[in-house]
Formats: sequence, C-alpha cells, structure tokens
Amino acid sequence: MTTQKPFSQACENNKQPILVTLKQVFTQPVTVWEIGSGTGQHACYFAKQLPHLIWQPTDRSDNIAGIRLWQREAKLANLQAPLQLDVADNVWPCRSIEAVFTANTLHIMSWDEVRLLFTRLGHYLTARAVVCIYGPFNYHGCYTSDSNARFDQLLQRQNPRSGIKHFEEVIDLAEVIGLELQADHNMPANNRLLVLERKAVRRVERRSS
Repeated sequence: MTTQKPFSQACENNKQPILVTLKQVFTQPVTVWEIGSGTGQHACYFAKQLPHLIWQPTDRSDNIAGIRLWQREAKLANLQAPLQLDVADNVWPCRSIEAVFTANTLHIMSWDEVRLLFTRLGHYLTARAVVCIYGPFNYHGCYTSDSNARFDQLLQRQNPRSGIKHFEEVIDLAEVIGLELQADHNMPANNRLLVLERKAVRRVERRSS
C-alpha cells in the first residue's frame, strides 16, 4: 500500500511552462480529463492555479493510490478523485469529454496504444473539444536534439515498443477524428505542447478484409 507520495522532478521542472500555455487555452470553465496523471503532481498544481476548471486525473490502476495521496493532501474542491483508465479499455469511465491534457505519455506507449488513444478520443470528445499533448516529438523523421536521441534509445532499451513518436503521424491520427492543430509550442528540455481542437470528423472508408 502506498503511504508516501510519489514524486517526479520532471513534473516540478515543467509545470510552470506548461501552465503558461494552459492559461491561454483553457479560458472557460470545463472539466479537463488528464490522461496518465502519473504521480498526481500536475493535477494538483494545475487545479490550484486554474480554479475555474474541474480537473479529473486518471491513470492505470498501479498509479491511482499515489495520485490519491496528492489529491487528498491538496484539498481542492475542483480536483476530482482519480479514476482508473487505460487507453486500451473498451469503455472509459465517462460519457463525454470536453477537454484533455496529457503529459509525457505518448513516448511511453506503444504505437498501437497511441492509435487506441485517438480511437477512444474519437468516441468521447465533444464538438469543439480541446486536447493538449505535452512531450517530445520527432519532426520529418528526425530527432530534434541529441538528448532526445539518447532518451529514445533509453526508452527502447527499457521497452522496445515505446519511444518518441513522429509528429506527422500523430497529427494524422488526430485529423481522422476531427482534431485540427491550433498551436505547436516550443517547451523547455526539447519538448513540445500541441494544442488541438475538434472541428469536423473526416469520413474514413472501411476496407473489407
């Protein structure tokens, strides 16, 4: 049983730069679903700094206890108790989603899991829903820095199915479910923050097997 709050130094390092963008994006009262809340640090910080939002942390079962420790200590009225959610789940614990934030998740996932994430979002996102994705990306098939190249090699040694994803391929998945790129923000430590908004769903013809 988790009795000590988990801690991520990366969350401490990037929370302020991320907040600057989130303040510009989430200007209206909405419920933001955080996919892969990890330790729970981001959830507490953003809920406190953005009191007009309701923040809904989610993660796989292994991380729920740690997130709950942060959430209970924070005592924020707009911070919900964490919900168990795996992108591969056929049914998510919601009826609809009007806003999403996810940080440092896509490079941990396999490509199949990333595709499942967007497939599920295609089912649950409302019209005009906004999705913010933070993390490293490759552009035009290339790393953006030597440090990202080393990081990618580390990820693949730990799990050959993980690794930094290609920006163009992620945007292709987003466009299929009607998400259009609104901004691509340069962030510290060779990361990006993508802001996407749902417009119209592109019709995709099903191929017979």
